[in-house]
Amino acid sequence: MDLRLIAGLGNPGARYAGTRHNAGFMVLEAMASSSRAGFRNQTRLKAHLAEVGWGEQRLRLLMPQTYMNASGISIRAALDWFNLRPEHLLVVVDDMDLPLGRLRLRGEGSDGGHKGLHSTIAHLNTQAFARLRVGIGAPSQNPAARKAATVGHVLGRFSAEEDPLLRQVLHEVVRGIHVLQRQGLGAAMNTLNGLRIQAHSTPGITH
Repeated sequence: MDLRLIAGLGNPGARYAGTRHNAGFMVLEAMASSSRAGFRNQTRLKAHLAEVGWGEQRLRLLMPQTYMNASGISIRAALDWFNLRPEHLLVVVDDMDLPLGRLRLRGEGSDGGHKGLHSTIAHLNTQAFARLRVGIGAPSQNPAARKAATVGHVLGRFSAEEDPLLRQVLHEVVRGIHVLQRQGLGAAMNTLNGLRIQAHSTPGITH
């Protein structure tokens, strides 16, 4: 995979900053911070954009400002503007079906009920792009209780007890994306999909 663009999905504005649904934004912020890069507003892309690396290793980090369910508008605009194709793209999203500490990287697939992925598939007219799901946990294992609590859960913030684990997750995601760049999708899937990250564990150690 020739990775050139990473789109982290979330909702814009201070009201949604740090919420579980903004896990995609958090990943890109962690990547930019580790490279001391800053985001700038790109009106034509309806997004905030940062660049890390240079030459063939340069990555563009895109945070759509369209709200989650219209993310595909921004991603389509970025692919067109930079003359890229879906095979150059990684989309990072939250996933309530995975517990915090679990990650799932795939090379293609359905939207799985995620509105940001649904919009992306609709605007790209293909499911053939890589996506990384970042576990945020579910509010309940009971289907009825889960359905009732879903909106409040995904738009809520991580607890103070969860913050150390979240930081470890972000560290591992950044590491996994570097593997994806240098060694390809298969190696990155082996790195990320088997992780069982737990609070106070050493980064890189699986459980």
